[in-house]
Amino acid sequence: MAESYSGEAYCVKCKEKREFTGEVKVSDSGRRMAQGICPVCGTKLNRILGKA
Repeated sequence: MAESYSGEAYCVKCKEKREFTGEVKVSDSGRRMAQGICPVCGTKLNRILGKA
């Protein structure tokens, strides 16, 4: 079961912070990253979270 995340991230295309919901993924180095989609323009949003 994938962990979900709800919060805000900076959209590079809109140049504003946007509220989004998405999945939490863990990289090889142990960093957690939330990935979702901008509700306005549809661009992929990423937010770096703390270590797992």
